[in-house]
Amino acid sequence: MFRFAHPDFLYLLFILPVIIAFYVYAIILKKKAIKKYGNPELLAELMPEVSPKRQHLKFWLLFGAITLVIFVIAGPQFGSKLETVKRQGVEIMVCLDVSNSMLAEDVSPNRLEKAKQMLSKLTDGFKDDKMGLIVFAGDAFTQLPITSDYISAKMFLSSINPSMVSTQGTAIGSAINLAMRSFTPSETSDKTIILITDGENHEDDAVKAATAAAEKNIHVNIVGMGDPKGSPIPVGTNNYMKDKEGNVVITKLNEQMCQEIAAAGHGMYVRADNTNSALKALQTEIEKMNKSELDSKVYSEYNEQFQTLAWIALILLIADFLTLDRKNRIFRKVKLFS
Repeated sequence: MFRFAHPDFLYLLFILPVIIAFYVYAIILKKKAIKKYGNPELLAELMPEVSPKRQHLKFWLLFGAITLVIFVIAGPQFGSKLETVKRQGVEIMVCLDVSNSMLAEDVSPNRLEKAKQMLSKLTDGFKDDKMGLIVFAGDAFTQLPITSDYISAKMFLSSINPSMVSTQGTAIGSAINLAMRSFTPSETSDKTIILITDGENHEDDAVKAATAAAEKNIHVNIVGMGDPKGSPIPVGTNNYMKDKEGNVVITKLNEQMCQEIAAAGHGMYVRADNTNSALKALQTEIEKMNKSELDSKVYSEYNEQFQTLAWIALILLIADFLTLDRKNRIFRKVKLFS
């Protein structure tokens, strides 16, 4: 199988017809300039060392080198090689609260965006671990099944917003139960649930769910988002969410409930603020986990094939450099180029 590692660079091929057009135009202008001085055939007799064919040859040598350099930059790859890689890591299911209260701005820029930034940085530190993503509000849904594809994880993470779950609320227990069912049953590595929420308006028995997780040796770690003092929920520009009586709704971090869930799940509780303290706490907790062989996968990698093209381009450039515009006086009688 053949492909290019950087196909975007192939767009540079569109400049090649432009180069040819400019060269043809330059030749036309040059011929017109010569005609101003007289008959070109007579003038050619006066300039015996000038070789138009050598000039054409130099152009095509340079043109060929430029073309090959473009293909080299595009990274031609052909064939494949097989490599077996053994992975040592842990399994992590992230449960992210996407209720409207997560739009409060008591942490910058708001609770939800801060959580997404923290998870993105946490993912950057993963090596051979597996992670999955669950979003929840009044109900819980799997956004990304457990995987080691961190690029996809960050892509799904960036698209998360409160509109993803139509039912409002904070179904923490449902999220924990769904996370427990999402782990790979046959894996022996440590498993953990990272629950990121403000804990407000929880509607089910989250402590019971966390206890059930702990009984299966799945630790439940909680990151509390927000301020216990409370903050309004922005709606549009310079406006805030209001209740039926017209009062501004104040959302508060339910820190006590988050701590109870973490204790029941044999995990830790940490409150997020405008620093990276919560991120560092999560990283430390994950490092403590027992990493074991998750799986053995066979990866297929393309072999780079740019070397041959690069050598040919270099040879063409050297040939262009060594080829003179004029005939060599010693070999003037040799009719190789004219």
